[in-house]
Amino acid sequence: MHQQTTKSKKKWPALLGAAVLALASLPALAIQPFTVDYQASYMGMRANGQMSLSAAGENRWRYSLNITNSLASLSQSTVFDEHGGQWRPLSGQDSSKVLVKKTVRNAIYDWGRGVANWTGDVKEGRAGPLRLQAGDMDALLINLALVRDVVAGRPLNYRMVDDGRIKQMTYTIAGREQISVGGRNQQATKVVSTNGSKQTIAWIVDGIPVPARILQRDDGEDAMDLRVQSVR
Repeated sequence: MHQQTTKSKKKWPALLGAAVLALASLPALAIQPFTVDYQASYMGMRANGQMSLSAAGENRWRYSLNITNSLASLSQSTVFDEHGGQWRPLSGQDSSKVLVKKTVRNAIYDWGRGVANWTGDVKEGRAGPLRLQAGDMDALLINLALVRDVVAGRPLNYRMVDDGRIKQMTYTIAGREQISVGGRNQQATKVVSTNGSKQTIAWIVDGIPVPARILQRDDGEDAMDLRVQSVR
């Protein structure tokens, strides 16, 4: 059990961040606050999850994800704005706690200087600065962009600047499937992103502001599964 708990600490932020991943535009007025409750499963452990979007000042929004069970907790948040038709991360915080050990990492996206930096429990060589480009997003913000772009029929290509690294993320559409959302069957667009041995699969349902389901696979085995239970 100890090995499984330690492993979850290492993978949860990366998996969630990965889940949930163009330069497409959307007017700021189209952004609406929401709260989404998830049922989570990781390596056989059940947990409760919640994503929310709320106003954080003029033309600023806070997007948050929290997952908890009896052994561990994870919290991620990003503050972003809309600039020139693009969503820009301004700051972010990731924290995880497994039993009594806690890690916290903070991000600052300085668009005036054009760089991103990280502080806190950061791995060696990942504090930055990293040079920013127009259209860059962090891992959490890509969750929103993925839904937006699938519905609009836009390319699902993203440059992710997160955790002191830059990654190119590409999703492909893998057809339509019926999934259960809070006990009701819904038609969803299935999208897939593969990066080496890791694969992220997301199901997008029209009218739900975040992926209705996010499945992370590692070496062909299910590692984490998030399923929407309610939207309010």
